[in-house]
Amino acid sequence: MKRNIRIVVAGALLALNLAAQAAEPTAGAPAGVAWAQLSGEQQKLLAPLEGKWSTLPPERQAALAKGATRWESMTPEQREQAKSRFQQWRELPPAEREKLRDRYREFRDLPPAEQERLRQAYRRYSDLPPAERAQLRERWKKLSPEQRQKMREKMQSLTPEQRAELRRKLEAMTPAERQAWLEKNQ
Repeated sequence: MKRNIRIVVAGALLALNLAAQAAEPTAGAPAGVAWAQLSGEQQKLLAPLEGKWSTLPPERQAALAKGATRWESMTPEQREQAKSRFQQWRELPPAEREKLRDRYREFRDLPPAEQERLRQAYRRYSDLPPAERAQLRERWKKLSPEQRQKMREKMQSLTPEQRAELRRKLEAMTPAERQAWLEKNQ
């Protein structure tokens, strides 16, 4: 049982560090970390990888060590959430995982300002009541690919100030008014 938990934790660390590893600058790649340099807690967490540790690329070793340190600093709730997300990741079909990796690479290639704009939009979406999020997802699903593309282009053509103003207007509307506006502006 403990071995299974360690394997899940090691896997979660791998998943947690994909983004961190990808975001690290490649110039002056990080030096490898010898197994003996890891703290006792890091070694315990990474035990499933001990036998092949010396064969891992130096950047992977550094990322895993960093992830183990991050894992140690997490609350129990954050750890459970990370385990759950890793399990969800493992259950995805390989094609879906690759699609998500591609989307992450596309996001990473965006200018920092655009990345931040998307993060803020996601936070606003996450702050909506669950019923309203479900309603938005259903409306989006009902749009044809052409309508979706038109909506994307329209939003991308607006300046940040115009988007903020539109957002304020939409937030001030009742759900029925918002629906009518969306139907009119598709």
